[in-house]
Amino acid sequence: MKVQIIGGSGTGKSTLAKFISEKENIMWIDTDSYLWKDESFTENYPIEKRREMYENDMELKSDYVVSGSIFSWYPNGFDDRDLLVFLFLDEKIRMERLRKREVRRDNPKKAWCDEDGNMTNEFIEWCKTYLKAKDKTMIGTYAAQSYEMELCKSPILKLDGSRSVEELYSTIRAALKGKKI
Repeated sequence: MKVQIIGGSGTGKSTLAKFISEKENIMWIDTDSYLWKDESFTENYPIEKRREMYENDMELKSDYVVSGSIFSWYPNGFDDRDLLVFLFLDEKIRMERLRKREVRRDNPKKAWCDEDGNMTNEFIEWCKTYLKAKDKTMIGTYAAQSYEMELCKSPILKLDGSRSVEELYSTIRAALKGKKI
């Protein structure tokens, strides 16, 4: 099983990938681990190091589930996947999830109130551009992910991230079963 899950921040990619990894006893690759040197999300790995980590993972595992994308710095990465899953979510729910996550990460110290009186920070402000950005080269936007899906050679499954992980997993298993994997 080789499944990649993409979508906006806060749609549930990591939660679903971790669940699938545990159910299938396969490697979970969080693409943030290729990008960020630590959990402060302030210092990136250089592209050469990211490629090296990716290639090491691909040498080690024949099965995996991936949360996130590496398309911007390795367009042919995960080309051998069996299924690309795109998670979407109502924007109001997604932003609320992100605010709660930032509180759990203790990031309110760097926060302020936006024009609607909601807690925000640089990351949340960036996340607000997900649907608005039209440039397909803007990493982590719907425009970029739409372009990635246009070029995708594997089947694509679009799922509502508000569904339970159990329901999403069952839908993914059924799609893979239909492909006889």
